[in-house]
Amino acid sequence: MPLTIAKERAKPKKIIGIAAGKGGVGKSTLTVNLARALSINHKVGILDADVYGPSIQKLIPEEVLPKQVEDIIIPGQGEGIKLMSIAHYRKVNEALVVRAPIACKIVSEFLELVDWGDLDYLLIDFPPGTGDIQLTLSQKSQMAGVIMITTPQEVATLDVQKAIHMFNVVNVPILGIVENMSYYHNGSEKVYLFGKGGGEKLAQENALQFLGQIPIDPTLSKNADLGLAPHTLEPFHEIARKFQLNY
Repeated sequence: MPLTIAKERAKPKKIIGIAAGKGGVGKSTLTVNLARALSINHKVGILDADVYGPSIQKLIPEEVLPKQVEDIIIPGQGEGIKLMSIAHYRKVNEALVVRAPIACKIVSEFLELVDWGDLDYLLIDFPPGTGDIQLTLSQKSQMAGVIMITTPQEVATLDVQKAIHMFNVVNVPILGIVENMSYYHNGSEKVYLFGKGGGEKLAQENALQFLGQIPIDPTLSKNADLGLAPHTLEPFHEIARKFQLNY
């Protein structure tokens, strides 16, 4: 009998990490809306690697749930974007109570067993910190690069700086820095609640590209809670333009 050679699963053309080294700066929100923007002209997937605090399922509800066929996991899908998260395997509000080795194993399986298909971009929503899970992702995912997210205040940029150092150590290119929650509009005035220029300063200190500012805005928060894109309720809103979603 002739030998049958199993066809190798297609791999994403480019894997991009979205990271900060800390929580609460808006990594998941940026990941989801960047994916939506890219999906206009590309095939896109999201890997929610924050196994202890997954939020992608809330931000972009799946229309098709993931399933397992033998030793292959078929990802879920929402808005045409392929999705994979530990939230698909947990009850609502149920915590994942495991030690780091088990969490790393889960992340490794998401990277190695999920059949992502022929994606142009796979975005990885990184968990906070610079520990085992982050190192596993950095070493196994073969990322083309990572986008760093910060907020303006110094206490945030200090943690992001540590994450920048980690990615430099493991030789993952840093594509640039986005400053989230930069300001809010009080009429025509911009009010800088958390200080001004922290993200841009961090970029300059590390010779990195500053990719821009995302303001504080109720539209973004409201739509995120509803699992909707920023353009859905207000197509020409500033937030929609920031994510290039005003089509």
